[in-house]
Amino acid sequence: MSEVWTKICGITRSEDAQIAEEFGARALGVVCYEPSPRYVPTDRIGAVFAHVSNQTKRVALFVNPSAGLVNSVLGSGVIDYLQFHGEEDEAFCASFQVPYMKALRVKDAAAALESARAYGSADRVLLDTYVPNVPGGTGKTMDWAQAARVVAGLDKPVVLAGGLDGSNVGEAIRIASPAGVDVSSGVEESPGIKSVSKLKIFFNGVNRV
Repeated sequence: MSEVWTKICGITRSEDAQIAEEFGARALGVVCYEPSPRYVPTDRIGAVFAHVSNQTKRVALFVNPSAGLVNSVLGSGVIDYLQFHGEEDEAFCASFQVPYMKALRVKDAAAALESARAYGSADRVLLDTYVPNVPGGTGKTMDWAQAARVVAGLDKPVVLAGGLDGSNVGEAIRIASPAGVDVSSGVEESPGIKSVSKLKIFFNGVNRV
């Protein structure tokens, strides 16, 4: 298997962004969704990514945002990748002319494949655990065998999320064979505060596969 694209999400501090990049993160995400405990206001995004290199994708995550909010975040001049976790349709996601990843909460592989095919313009598709009325970030593990069926059925990169941490990411990659993995709560001391030791263990788990 080629190198697994690894994204660390829910970044709220510059020092966490730097450490995650040093460990090997290819993308770092900030949450632009106010109800989240990891929410980062638009005027703080620049500070969070101040010391991140141009080789690492700087991602803004949204849940059913207005076009005005997305454009305001893009206006910071910092973000080069978008991630949508709500019920946004393809036309909305593609309208900003910025590469994006669409998150899908997986009940079963067939439904996830049908949903994914509706986002032909997406750069990547992210699979997250389905929890009723929760858009993501639950820390609950999904069925990796179902994820493997989605990976096999799509002709674009699939990123696996949902309940990953250093203890299970290797097994998840072996079972599902995703192009990438995305983690937030699994590498935290508390919401939005990353743990250096948990990040190290997580990247060790990815790199051992």
